[in-house]
Amino acid sequence: MSSTYGENILVSIFGESHGSAVGVTVSGIPAGITLDMDRLKSFMERRAPGNSRYSTPRKEGDEPCFISGVVDSVTCGSPITAIIKNNNTKSADYGEIAECPRPGHADFTAHIKYGGHEDYRGGGHFSGRLTAPLCIAGGIFIQILEGKGIRIEAKILEIGGNAETPFEEIDRAKEKGDSVGGIVSCEITGLPVGIGEPIFHGLENKIAQAVFGIPAVKGIEFGRGFDSARISGSENNDVFCCEEGKLITETNNHGGILGGISSGMPLTFNVAFKPTPSISLCQNTVNYRGESVELKVKGRHDPCIVPRALPCVESAAAMAIIDLMNIM
Repeated sequence: MSSTYGENILVSIFGESHGSAVGVTVSGIPAGITLDMDRLKSFMERRAPGNSRYSTPRKEGDEPCFISGVVDSVTCGSPITAIIKNNNTKSADYGEIAECPRPGHADFTAHIKYGGHEDYRGGGHFSGRLTAPLCIAGGIFIQILEGKGIRIEAKILEIGGNAETPFEEIDRAKEKGDSVGGIVSCEITGLPVGIGEPIFHGLENKIAQAVFGIPAVKGIEFGRGFDSARISGSENNDVFCCEEGKLITETNNHGGILGGISSGMPLTFNVAFKPTPSISLCQNTVNYRGESVELKVKGRHDPCIVPRALPCVESAAAMAIIDLMNIM
């Protein structure tokens, strides 16, 4: 199972939702970098479950335990490996899905691909639980990038099509036993001109690859994105100008990327998340013998994952930029 990203740095994520632990190994970070562990803890808390009425009631501390690569909060040059123990699992809730794939989940595809040997409990390796180790790596990368003046911030753009009062859509879905998706916007500032490569190693390519590692992501657009297909070239083109001796553009429809390379303008992109597939409503499915079954998903689930996805999007973006900049 390929869960490794990067060329200049390597990030490998391991574990299953209901296994003993999930974790990450990061190779390529040099010795002597001081990590702010309090900041990393705060960053992880933004993703952790059980911290608001909009998230799953599953309670996990999500405090990383570094078992190699870091001594007294300073990197020592060897691969960094950190784990998060799974302490609040209810695997019995998933007994029924051993034979009945849940609509919208990877149960069926994993069952066929791995010959029935997949860990189906809580979604196993396909679970959103695996974004916790992604955020360990991302939290480290973000600190390194901020030291170079590069900042990444993700925000909720809309939930269920509602940009004005998005959290109301979560309340409505939760009351019905349903779920809802949404769109996250992300902006990266401070990137110098020239980051990225043409064709297959452009900024869009690398960020998209990383972002699609987040479960439930169904789409991504950069700059004006799909809207640029509905306007003319004269509207979409960003006019160059000179400001304080620096070439910039008057507008930023290109989202800070031209030809796969950073232009020096803010890098902007939006990410679409589908509704959480685990809902309380009864759904029709079939078992692996082909017999019709009515399935009521048990367990503890988010009515909307968008609020907890913000640090995940920031982590994926940071991972892509660190790998392309090769600043290690």
